[in-house]
Amino acid sequence: QVQLVESGGGLVQAGGSLRLSCAASGSMFSINAMGWYRQAPGKQRELVADITSGGTTNYPNSVKGRFTISRDNAKNTVYLQMNSLKPEDTAVYYCNVKFRSSSGYMIDYWGQGTQVTVSS
Repeated sequence: QVQLVESGGGLVQAGGSLRLSCAASGSMFSINAMGWYRQAPGKQRELVADITSGGTTNYPNSVKGRFTISRDNAKNTVYLQMNSLKPEDTAVYYCNVKFRSSSGYMIDYWGQGTQVTVSS
């Protein structure tokens, strides 16, 4: 059983900041990438940021320079620092973990999501 506990969403004014965190626990042989995706109403889920176990990060242009992803491997926790937030950042943010199970399978696991609302 794997559990992802997300926290840190909320309501913030444009230009403000929020920090999301996601702690993973349970039966995971090894964790590869951890990341954040978001889905706004009527839109497809999209990548916000991800980070490998070695620390390599990936951001789309829409958040590059404003968002920073980091990871504490000892705690199996990933963080997303979001600065200079814009109304178009409003969405449900989902934590994602890609891990290898004890049986050797690669599994893609999702959190339940946390709402981020940016008011103008």
